[in-house]
Amino acid sequence: MTVKIDNKRGFIIMIMAYIRPDKNFDAAGEQIQQIKSYAIANNFIIDDEFVDHISQNKLLAERVHVTDYFQSRTKSTLIIYDVWVLSTNIQDLVQMFSCLLKHEFTVHFIKQSVIISQHTNVMLVLGLIDQFRQKLESESTRVVGRPKGSRSNSKFDKYISEILVYLREEKSVSAIARLLNVSRSSLKDYIESRELKQVAFGSLLPHAPDNAEEQVINTIVCPNENNGEN
Repeated sequence: MTVKIDNKRGFIIMIMAYIRPDKNFDAAGEQIQQIKSYAIANNFIIDDEFVDHISQNKLLAERVHVTDYFQSRTKSTLIIYDVWVLSTNIQDLVQMFSCLLKHEFTVHFIKQSVIISQHTNVMLVLGLIDQFRQKLESESTRVVGRPKGSRSNSKFDKYISEILVYLREEKSVSAIARLLNVSRSSLKDYIESRELKQVAFGSLLPHAPDNAEEQVINTIVCPNENNGEN
């Protein structure tokens, strides 16, 4: 376990993963896949995994189960796939950022390859928020649908942690299917479609650029910035 106690304040410090599927973005299985690979690549042991199936289209004020969950885990490390997982409402997103940092979380954003905390350059935090604002504006100009290449949830998603352990132990698909009491052919298709062998050894993630923070900051768009007027 990686749970630690802050002796000065008595808080439990944990490594947590938060997954929130959204019909317009990535399914839970895809987020879990990326988080597992990130944890392996960074030698993290995830103490708690929160898959939030009831927050879709709900405002933060209605997501009491989420706010209570985070407030009870002050000073923890939070791993999420992308910014939108916290909220798809820009006002709620700002509040989520503010409250997580107020409660001394360290938040890892896998897709952007950046980490924020109370000590982070404020421009990075603003860059993440503005990057998402631009995404929402872009989405509003077209018909919203499941992202290209996105996969639906699978009945095997609930076994993903066990499957990854077995793959790291170099068990065969047949052996894993017997252990889980599932169809070998269906399991084989699931492992291949989710690239779980690559996930199991932390090789799925793209190389994180050295200037990831700078790249996020440089995506900030200011009104009339490029119109040539002073």
